[in-house]
Amino acid sequence: MRLLNRRSLKSLLLSLAVAAVAAAGFAFAEKPQTAAPPSAAAGAVPPVPLLWKVSGESGAVYLLGSFHLLKPADYPLSADVDAAFDDVDKLVFEIPPDEMNSPALGMKMGQAAMRTDGTLLDSELPEETAAGLKRWLDANAATLQKMQLTPQTMQMFEPWFVALMVTITEMTNYGLDPALGLDTHFATRAQEAGKPTSGLETGEQQIAFLDGMDRKEQLQFLQESLDSTGAEGRKEIEKLHAAWRGGDARAMWEGMAAEMREQFPALYHRINVERNDAWVPEIEALLGDAAGGNTLVVVGALHLLGDDGVVEKLQAKGFEVERICSACR
Repeated sequence: MRLLNRRSLKSLLLSLAVAAVAAAGFAFAEKPQTAAPPSAAAGAVPPVPLLWKVSGESGAVYLLGSFHLLKPADYPLSADVDAAFDDVDKLVFEIPPDEMNSPALGMKMGQAAMRTDGTLLDSELPEETAAGLKRWLDANAATLQKMQLTPQTMQMFEPWFVALMVTITEMTNYGLDPALGLDTHFATRAQEAGKPTSGLETGEQQIAFLDGMDRKEQLQFLQESLDSTGAEGRKEIEKLHAAWRGGDARAMWEGMAAEMREQFPALYHRINVERNDAWVPEIEALLGDAAGGNTLVVVGALHLLGDDGVVEKLQAKGFEVERICSACR
């Protein structure tokens, strides 16, 4: 069976991580939601932003590529990003912050992930995958206990959900925190500044992307999640995080999407291209709304990159698009 490579796995997770982290929020329930990220060490260099400005007849839209889990040292942000926030009247995310932070979304994900045929997860896992899952569960027993997840309860879920828990846990073990993700950060800032927020899609739509994976994809996802644990897997996470911090659009594209597009075009099209195509008209409407002012759109970085990305799609429609990056100059 041909397996998803680790880069493809990370791209799948990161492109869907907004709903994944929010809907799996019970896993982080004991961690306080940080109202403002801790201050970085004096003299720390801010991340180079993946930030573009799209100019329309009636206003501008800033497009900001997010990393959905971050570290305290990733703050403060670039002055370019702060200036973009100050220049907008409203913010748009992948899903509305009110929904993303709602406990109901976690319940919906849990319900969608439950096995309904009366069987246990191990009954459909290859021997290698079942053994790898047991080793991982034993090694992370203390962490999972805080999430109210035991080996017995994990047996009640579909492979895609267990794969998600494995990967998110590994990312948090590396030091990345969903409470510090760029989406959460700007949702909090928007609320404090009284700027309205909305979403390009619903949490239920994002859950459907995961739950809609066929059985082969789900088993691949789980096996590769397990294979990506430990030191080697953390190197891949570190590489992607470093590319985001460096504002390296090419490295992000090659590390998150290029191989998946080539090797698994149907999956890539479903989780990336179809969503980008649905978002572009909504962004066009923002550019044509004379009364709406300027807008900051914060979405996973993958959705802005490459010839399938929102940036190039808007350029192809004739909009003036410029990257905002003082550090790049």
